[in-house]
Amino acid sequence: MSGLDILPDERRAAAHSALAATFGTTPIDAVAPIGGGASSASIFRVTARGRSYVMRLEGEPSPLRNPQQYAAMRIAADAGLAPAIHFIDETSRVAIMDLVEHRPLQDYPGGPPALAGAVGTLLARLQAEPTFPSFVDYPAIVARLFAHVRRTGLFAAGLLDPHVERLAELVEAYGADKTRLVPSHNDVTPRNVLFDGQRLWLIDWESAYRNDPLVDAAIVLDSFGFPRELEDLLLAASLGRMPGGGDRRRLAIVRALTRLYFAGVFLSASAASWQAAPDDDLAAPTAAQFRRALRDGSLAPGTPRTRHVLGKMYLDSFLTGTPPPDFEAAV
Repeated sequence: MSGLDILPDERRAAAHSALAATFGTTPIDAVAPIGGGASSASIFRVTARGRSYVMRLEGEPSPLRNPQQYAAMRIAADAGLAPAIHFIDETSRVAIMDLVEHRPLQDYPGGPPALAGAVGTLLARLQAEPTFPSFVDYPAIVARLFAHVRRTGLFAAGLLDPHVERLAELVEAYGADKTRLVPSHNDVTPRNVLFDGQRLWLIDWESAYRNDPLVDAAIVLDSFGFPRELEDLLLAASLGRMPGGGDRRRLAIVRALTRLYFAGVFLSASAASWQAAPDDDLAAPTAAQFRRALRDGSLAPGTPRTRHVLGKMYLDSFLTGTPPPDFEAAV
């Protein structure tokens, strides 16, 4: 199958085994890579039996890999929140599931207000499901990822000290207000929410585990770019009630943590190919300047330089509360 030629030998063998276990002797009409994702997974569209499926092979496992992703994905699929699963091999980290033929989220009937309510309802449905396995406290994984960024030497010594201090303050404030943990996707960005013309689906469960109920909401509010007037609508749908002052104080803490987490994701990717002297400047463009740079070609989507700029924008957002850039442009 020529579509699998892009894989190294070991992963190609895992893909062939998964296809054989799923489809047996049924002829497979086509296997084609699906690009555009932000993760290291290899994703393919498989056509067989007159239907289309998705085969996802996870990339090289990182030290922060969540070993519970397939248990969470099974629970979500059984609840109809994620596409139906046809095959999982947890050892080889391969899964085959239904493909959702999706339309742009901008086509959602009723526009942004209806979409905000629908995404909030999707989060509420997820949080009502059987408990996901636990993995790690969210502030701990944020701190581990940020510590990795600091160890890479990407930035000059001492440049990130204010962020270290701010993180310590947030962790203390977070721990002083314990909350129950619920099933959480932990990566509810527009690329992981699909609209099939009728309803929404959640995909890509590699970060899913039991977490603070406001983590998914915080990620949605930033990554979808919902304006302030739609925040209450989304929060009310996800919480099942209108948010109060305590919810908003908690959300502010969680939102800062999610921003530092995404800063760590972008800067880890930047550090992997960084060959210059340590960066001694944290100046970041505004969201408008960033979009303009993408339009005029001075920044190109998906490049290490763009990820580095994005990482600095999320660092600034973490410290100042300035909204981060549009996530679609970001990835």
